[in-house]
Amino acid sequence: MNTLRNKVQLIGNLGNDPEIINLESGKTLAKFAIATNESYKNAQGEKITDTQWHNIVAWGKTAEIVEKYITKGKEVAIEGKLTTRSWEDKEGIKRYTTEVVCSELLMLGK
Repeated sequence: MNTLRNKVQLIGNLGNDPEIINLESGKTLAKFAIATNESYKNAQGEKITDTQWHNIVAWGKTAEIVEKYITKGKEVAIEGKLTTRSWEDKEGIKRYTTEVVCSELLMLGK
């Protein structure tokens, strides 16, 4: 049951080509965002689509697969865990971001 404590599964489309970073340590990092869509009808019967954007990071072999095969618009299934990190911007203000650290990636569609 511990594996269910912090687990995220998403299916969505990439909004842009992934950003690939090759670190001095030799590790590869891929950063990208995917959009998920949920549709429903409002009180007037109109179809409403709600789009949510999710920041994804992938490391190592997964990042290398992202670099070779994943581009803007591609549909992917992601499994990973939520992480939150913080940093200080140029003005010294503490900023936060929440990301999904990808452990499994499945390419969908064509």
